[in-house]
Amino acid sequence: MIRFFRNFFAPKKRNYPDFWMDYAEQFENGQPTTLADIRFVVFDTETTGLDLEKDRILSIGALSLQNDSIDIDSSFEIFLDQEFYHAGNIAIHGILRDEIQPRISEIEALRLLLDYIGNCILVAHHASFDRAMIDRALKRHGMPRLQNRFLDTSALYKRTLISSALLQKKDQYSLDELAEKFDIPVKDRHTALGDAYITAIAFLKIMGRLKVKDGFLVKRLFK
Repeated sequence: MIRFFRNFFAPKKRNYPDFWMDYAEQFENGQPTTLADIRFVVFDTETTGLDLEKDRILSIGALSLQNDSIDIDSSFEIFLDQEFYHAGNIAIHGILRDEIQPRISEIEALRLLLDYIGNCILVAHHASFDRAMIDRALKRHGMPRLQNRFLDTSALYKRTLISSALLQKKDQYSLDELAEKFDIPVKDRHTALGDAYITAIAFLKIMGRLKVKDGFLVKRLFK
């Protein structure tokens, strides 16, 4: 009888894909706490639009960053095969249905993305949107939300500014504003990997302004 009640109230095991289980297992032992030991992944998504219910991810670009160094050689870029497109948005990011880049299914894209990011800290510009788009895709395939912690370069940049009567802080800052502020080339703007690269450079510049040094505890970035 005791075993019956114990089994009855035990958490139900879900039939998640093996790649999700491998990803989730990486969070069981926690993460390093000092800046030099933390792996950041700066990423961006290009989508068919801004509607979280209807729109879909067309491309994901990402770069790994650790100890003030961007690992360009291990950059991540994938294109997804989707049925839903918005002609107006395609004019912005240039991802056309008949382009020649190899396309993969959404579930394969999620598998590759989770394998790439692991338990890193994710960084994006206006991160809540990119995070929500990936969470929606995970939900469509029966998986939970991303487990990673997130940093938003727009919010971090705002922390570097001093409010005064002559300079009022804005609620948000665009990636173009950060690129202009930090003199970052925008040649590949509006591609997922290009925007991830601009965001990664801006992130390093912002970290410099926040005066992070050896021994800096990463948890301070989330305050």
